[in-house]
Amino acid sequence: MEQIFENTATAFALKSDSELERAYFLFKMIANEPLVKMGTLVTNFAIKAHLPVEGLIRATVFDHFCGGVTEEDCLPIVDKLWSKGVHSVLDYSVEGKEIEDPLDNALHTILNIIDFVKEKEAIPFAVFKPSAYGRTSLFKKVNANEKLTNDEEAEWKRVINRLEKTCKKAYDLNVCLLVDAEESWIQDAADTLIERMMKKYNKERAIVYNTLQMYRWDRLDYLKDLHVRAKEHNFKIGVKVVRGAYMEKERERAERKGYASPICKDKKTTDHNYNTAISYSIKNLDYISIFAGTHNEESCYQLMQLMQTHGIAKEDARVGFGQLYGMSDHISFNLSNAGYNVSKYLPFGPVRDVMPYLIRRAEENTSVAGQTSRELDLLKKERKRRKI
Repeated sequence: MEQIFENTATAFALKSDSELERAYFLFKMIANEPLVKMGTLVTNFAIKAHLPVEGLIRATVFDHFCGGVTEEDCLPIVDKLWSKGVHSVLDYSVEGKEIEDPLDNALHTILNIIDFVKEKEAIPFAVFKPSAYGRTSLFKKVNANEKLTNDEEAEWKRVINRLEKTCKKAYDLNVCLLVDAEESWIQDAADTLIERMMKKYNKERAIVYNTLQMYRWDRLDYLKDLHVRAKEHNFKIGVKVVRGAYMEKERERAERKGYASPICKDKKTTDHNYNTAISYSIKNLDYISIFAGTHNEESCYQLMQLMQTHGIAKEDARVGFGQLYGMSDHISFNLSNAGYNVSKYLPFGPVRDVMPYLIRRAEENTSVAGQTSRELDLLKKERKRRKI
């Protein structure tokens, strides 16, 4: 398999010199773990204290990792990415609300995004998190099979109704819908709802996609069991396969509450699970459509090799790659340049509401061995090529 990810001229073609310098500065900061922890504490305090820091956040980390405050804000970036054949996935990155008004607002926003997506070839997917549609404490109670009060039963029906409206609209407009993953203590409740939507709306092709976090040791078995049910009930499966985003939180909670951690014992096991899930999906492409969300070069090469081995065209709509905006441009733009389907997740939303997402991005880059150093090495290489 040709090694394509070293081409920094292609990777950073859309970045001006000043944008390249900002990226280099940010990843230098992220490489410093104590600085990230201190910055997280200070930022959280400043946001909660309503200090005037939004302008600074927006000019630095927000603009690097996010598309804007609204869908319209994102359009210049969407068009810019599409000029290089890279799709966008507009991600309204507001989550974890504990009162209901924002949940209906989130529904309204997602439905508008689906309308928006239908009109833009550059945006093939809509996306949302289940926790945008229901209180996390309610999901937690359902997940644990605890008895709900009458009011909670009515509230849960409203959660289902929000999901139903979203999936029906996506189906009616023929827009694919990525449903992002949650923490393990609410994921089972989300899985049940999403599978229910798959049975209803994925009859002809995958419209609704669930997200599998492969750092969980049970997800490969879940995928295989889901495949069995899909064959039994005659529906297609859509899966976005990722490694995961809540590792530290998951392990800390398991230790604190005294139960077995749902996270794999080490990165090698996670990598094996991820690559096995991709291989299993490719071998069962008649039933399973894949969105491979990964910043791991080896996993990308494996999927490319599997497609070649099984005679799957690069442009086959059932297989796509995805990376987060602001990260791994060397993967995204070189894949697109080689003819593969590739998308950038483009988060947007009010600066204050998107902060949990941004903090997670910084912590993820700090904790994943080699991620930040790889970004820095490539940025250095491109700075040298440009003689900056």
